[in-house]
Formats: sequence, C-alpha cells, structure tokens
Amino acid sequence: MQTQTRLNKFFSYYKPYLGLLTLDMICAVIVAVILLTLPLGAREITNALQTLDAQDATQRISQVGLFMLGLMLCHCICLYFVDYKGHMMGAYMERDMRSELFSHLQTLSFSFYDEHKVGQLMTRISSDTNNLAELYHHGPEDILITIIKFFGTFVILVNINAPLTLLIFAFIPPMLVYAFYFSKKMYVALRAGRDRMGDINARIEDALGGIRVITSFTNESYEQSRFDQENHRFLLARDAGYKSEAKLSVGMITFTQMFTLVVIVMGGQYILDGSFEIVDLITFLLYVALLVDPIRTALNFTRLYQSGITGFDRFMEVLEMKPEIVDSPQSKHLIDCRGKIEFDNVSFSYQNNKIKVLSDFSLTIREGEFLALVGSSGVGKTTLCSLIPRFYESSMGQIRIDGQDIKQIQLDSLRGNIAVVQQDVHLFDGTVMENIRYGNLNAGDEEIVDSAIQAEAHDFILRLPEGYQTQIGQRGVKLSGGQKQRLSIARAFLKDPAILIFDEATSALDNVSERAIKSSFEKLRRNRTTIVIAHRLSTVQNAERIVVLSETGIVEEGRHNELLERQGTYAGLYALQGSF
Repeated sequence: MQTQTRLNKFFSYYKPYLGLLTLDMICAVIVAVILLTLPLGAREITNALQTLDAQDATQRISQVGLFMLGLMLCHCICLYFVDYKGHMMGAYMERDMRSELFSHLQTLSFSFYDEHKVGQLMTRISSDTNNLAELYHHGPEDILITIIKFFGTFVILVNINAPLTLLIFAFIPPMLVYAFYFSKKMYVALRAGRDRMGDINARIEDALGGIRVITSFTNESYEQSRFDQENHRFLLARDAGYKSEAKLSVGMITFTQMFTLVVIVMGGQYILDGSFEIVDLITFLLYVALLVDPIRTALNFTRLYQSGITGFDRFMEVLEMKPEIVDSPQSKHLIDCRGKIEFDNVSFSYQNNKIKVLSDFSLTIREGEFLALVGSSGVGKTTLCSLIPRFYESSMGQIRIDGQDIKQIQLDSLRGNIAVVQQDVHLFDGTVMENIRYGNLNAGDEEIVDSAIQAEAHDFILRLPEGYQTQIGQRGVKLSGGQKQRLSIARAFLKDPAILIFDEATSALDNVSERAIKSSFEKLRRNRTTIVIAHRLSTVQNAERIVVLSETGIVEEGRHNELLERQGTYAGLYALQGSF
C-alpha cells in the first residue's frame, strides 16, 4: 500500500506540467528517430558510390546530404527544447516539492524538532529535491529515447543480417543482470551518503550557530575534530558509492566494446563467405555505435534513478509524518478572547520519556490576571505555558480558554490570541522594522513605531545607523540582549494579544536592561491575562498571584508578601537569591 501511495505521489508532480511534458516527449521522439535515420543516409551514400556513375552518384549524394542536413537542423531545435524546457520542467517540479515540504515542516509540532536535526532537514529540502528534479526531467525522455533507439536499431539490423544481430543482442540479458546487481549496491551507498551529508550539515549548523561559544572557550580544535569525524564518515560512504558506480560503468562499457569486436570479427567472416557486403559492415558498425548510446543513456538513467529515488524516499519520510497537533473537524474560532485559562487534571510527558513532566495538574487563571510561575528548573513551568498555544499536546486532561477546550479551537485563532516573549529571542535576518512587523504583517509603519515607543525601544532604534531600516544580522547579532528583548516586546505590542506569556525574559539581562524591560512589560500586561515564568524573583513581586511549582505540582500560591510570611518554599527561594 505504501509503495503504491508513493508511486502515485511521485507521478502527481507531473500533473501541472503535462503540456510541457508532452512537448518534451514529442521532441525526444523526433531526436531519437533522426539519430536512427542518419546511419541510413550514410548507407545510401555508400551504395551510391558503389553502384552509380560519377554524375549520378554526385547528384544522389547531394540529395541525401541536403536531407541529412535538414534532419540535423531539426535535431538541433528539438534537442535544444529537450535540454532547456525539459530542465525547466524539472526545476518547476523541484520548486513545488520544496515548497510543499517547507509548508509541511511548519505544521509539525515542537516534539518533531526535538527529535530531528535541522541540518538533516536542510539536506532534504535542498539537495534531495535537486536530485529529484534531474530524475523528473531526464527520466521520461531517457526511457523513451532508449526504447526507440534500442528497438529501432534491432529492427534495422535484423533486416541487414539477422544472425549477427541476434548474436549481439545475446549480450543484453547478462548485461541487464549485471546492471541491476550493482545499481542496488549504488542505492544503498547513495542513501548512506545522503544521511552522512545530512550529519555534516547538522554539525555545520550547530557549530556555526555557536561560533561565539566555541571561540570564547577556545574549543576550535575540538569542533574541528568532531567535524572531521563526520566528514570522514561521509568519505567512507562516498567511497562505497563510487566503487559500485565504477564497477557498473566499467562493466557496461566492456559489454558495449564486445559488441564492436563481435561485429568486426564476425562481419569480416561473413564478407569472406559472401553473405555480407562492406556497406553492410559499415552500417552495422554505425548502428552498433548508436546502440552504445541508449545503453549509456540507460546507465545514466540508472544513476539518476538511484540518486533521485533515494532523495524521494527521504523526502517522503518527512512528508508522511503526520502533524501531531491539527484542527479537529469541529474546531471553531476563538471570538472576543477574554483570557480566562483553566488547567483541568492535565498530564504531559515528552516523547521517549516515560517520566511525566506534569501529572493531574489543575489551575485556574482569571481573566486579566497577572500570574507568576516560580520553582526550580525542570518542574514544568515552560512546558505548562507551551501547552496553552498547543506547541505540545497534553496526554490527559483538558485546557480551556474562556470555557472552550483548546483542542476545539482553530490553531490560527488560538495562537493569534497569545503572544510569547522568551528569554532566547529569535530575530530574523532583516531590518528592525521587518522584525517588529512580524507581530502583525499587515501593520503600517506608524503602528510599528508606536509599538516600539510603548516597548521603550524607539530611542535606541533611532540611534542605530539607519534607524528602523538597520540590518540587524542573523538572530539579531548586532544588538544587545536588552535591545533584542525590547524588539520582541514591541512585536508583542503590535500583535495585541489577549494572553501574554513571559518566559524568563529578563533572567539573562543586566540591571539597567532589566529595569527597561520591566517598564515596557508593565505597559504591555495591562488589560491582558499575563503569565510570567521567572527564576529571578525580584521581577514578580508585583504579581497578583504567585504559583510555586515542584515535581509534585503546586506547593504554594499567593501574593509576594503573603508567601514570605508563610516561611515556606517561596520564602526559602527568595532568601537564597537575596544572599547573593
């Protein structure tokens, strides 16, 4: 069933380009027929030289020559179309597949990315689809041209000398067995090579993304050794692939050379017997040379097929992964979100982890409430907040917003009412204005500036070399931590959500930056349900309610002063931080 499904999927990418494919195939047929016809012209000229007088022979040669010239011009035009438009057809299909895969990757939940390396996924989007494009273009025309040339040559040669033709074609079955055996070995080696290239990309992405850490710890030689290890594994995979490819290529060339040898030896013997003319020998040699061409084309197709189908298998492995979190058929929009959140006996554990991060957790967050979550690392604070926009799916229990089960709310609508400001701010390579506009792609420039003013980012933006049009580099490397956080808050202002989640957004900042962030945060949280995750307890003293979490769930909740008076877990954490 899976094989048939994949086969249908493979051919489905031709559907939008059937007109172009048809023209490509027509031109390919014309190219093949012309190549079959040209040796017959040579045979006609040779016959004219042997059987006609000089004047008639000259006239006949001129006629045949002009006809062959016309065929060659037609051949050039059709070959140009096949080469240019055929490649473009493959490029169109590559674009479609790459777009589909990228779109599908965006639907997969965070748990998928917890298990897969970005470098591997980049390889599947880029090089795998590129190899597929070559197969999509060359595959149909190579098969068609090979069939026409092969059987056309067979029919013509049988009419000239059947015994010699059958002798030559007797080499074809062992040739096919040989090709099939080594093509299977090529597939295994190519698949391993693709996987190793994905590992190299993953290592590069990991190392270059952390180049500042590598440099600061002077671990360049360590990273170089790790890269060299992956690089060597790739080399070993390539070695196996090239070895199989070389054996296949050399074997096929040897078989084709045997054709020529047989024709020369047996043709010479037939001439001595009087059953063969020299013109027949010349024609046979021309067609044997022509027969080598479809065999080489078939060999090239074998290589393309193994390379392309390997890429297609890897492509489909990702495409066949179903999103864990999708809209249910009954899902509805979240209209006029007020921000009341209820956790009702919610349990959750990460994939491949039998230990539950949350177990039968219950909590109600009132509409417009400013609630803080505190506790030691690993008790599930971030996980709890990730369940609200359904970045992960709870395994048991129910989460409700304004009384509606979030699994019955359309994802776009749900996430459109929630803004998350994280400690590790992700800014995109582009301008300051483009990064703020990410909060609302339809916002005008004035709205963006207003959001920056509310986030207390406007002044530092104006001090940048080109103001709002300043390029900030990948992940905002040209900005300080505090500046990046204020841009992320401006983005949240522009989104104007009903629910705001602040995930340890000030824990890594200096005191000056923290004060600026807290000021803009106080503006942002007004009239919104706000959840703040904080290790630095000084940032949550104004919270209307502080919930203290442990591995067993909620151990305390109340206001800052109330919790201090109880002398419980919160007071202990606060005293510990105050001692530093």
